[in-house]
Amino acid sequence: MAGPQKEIPSRQRSLLMKAARKAMKNAYAPFSHFKVGAAILSNRGKIFTGCNVENSSYGMTNCAERTAIFSAVAQSGPKLVIRAVAVATEQDVPCSPCGACRQVIYEFGPEAMIFFKSAKGWTEAPISDLLPEGFRLSE
Repeated sequence: MAGPQKEIPSRQRSLLMKAARKAMKNAYAPFSHFKVGAAILSNRGKIFTGCNVENSSYGMTNCAERTAIFSAVAQSGPKLVIRAVAVATEQDVPCSPCGACRQVIYEFGPEAMIFFKSAKGWTEAPISDLLPEGFRLSE
């Protein structure tokens, strides 16, 4: 069960959003033309980024959030703990993490805070609110 979320200082939120926007520029989206960037903040204060990568076989496409998380695991190992995730789009439209990304975020950060644009503007929500029945097989 997730505990209380720790607030992410505004300076770290700004750095995270800037990193997500920068990563978004590297997106490979020749089919949807919908570029997404994500940045994650680890419990050690390190920021990892990712972008969406589409594929001619649409099922092989990978979201920005999972790209960032998988890159973080590849660089820092399986004990990664996510404190926060920021998502940015080129079109600056509402875009929260998809269901698959929510589950992967929860796996590495059941107390993570997610920053994304919603229909109401920029939103901050704990992953446990976005994925209320999230689960982890190992603790």
